[in-house]
Amino acid sequence: MDVAVPFDALAPKTRLGDLFDEAERSAFARTLLDDVVDAVRATGHEPTVYATAPVDVDAAVVVDERGLDPLCADLFGEPPIAVVMADLGLASGEALERLFSADGDVVAAPGLGGGTNALVVRDDAFRTDFHGVSIRDHREIAADEGLAWTAVDSLRLGVDVDERDDLVEVLLHGDGQAAEWLREHGVRVAVRDGRATVVREE
Repeated sequence: MDVAVPFDALAPKTRLGDLFDEAERSAFARTLLDDVVDAVRATGHEPTVYATAPVDVDAAVVVDERGLDPLCADLFGEPPIAVVMADLGLASGEALERLFSADGDVVAAPGLGGGTNALVVRDDAFRTDFHGVSIRDHREIAADEGLAWTAVDSLRLGVDVDERDDLVEVLLHGDGQAAEWLREHGVRVAVRDGRATVVREE
C-alpha cells in the first residue's frame, strides 16, 4: 500500500506565529514531518511526501502545489492508498499499523475539532473534502457511495499540531524529535487558570 504524506513547505504553522518566527515555524514543521516519516516507516511502508515546494527529507518527495482534495483525487485512482498528515506530533508505528490494518473501504483517524488526520482508502469511488468539519463530511461521502466506514479512535493520531494548545499534548505525550525540538527552544508546559498551556522561556 502506498502511503502519501502531504506537506505545506511554503507557509507552515502560521497559527503558531505568537510563539515562533517564520524560520522557526518552518523548522518545527520539518521536525514534525520527520517524526511522521519515521512512524510510517516503522510499519514497514515507505512514505512519499507530497510537498508544495522542494523539501529535504529522508523520503521520496513529489512537488505538487495543488491542495489536498485535487491531490487525493489523483491518488485514490489506484487504491489502496493511505494519506497521513505531516503534523501528527504523537504519531507512532503502532498507531498507524492499527489504522492500516483496520477493516473497511474507508478507514479514518479523526482529529480533534472535527478534522481528518489520516485515511486509508480501498475504493476509488471515495473522494475527499478536507474543508470544514471534514470527518463528518468524509463519513457522509462514504455512506453516499455505499462504502464501509471505520473510524479508528487514537490519541496518537488524533493530535494534529496547529494551535498553541496542541503543543501541550506533544510535550506531555510525545517521544519523538518534535517534543525534543520544543524543549530545546524553551517551550514548556504551564498551568494558567487551572488549565495546561505552553509558555516559551527566553
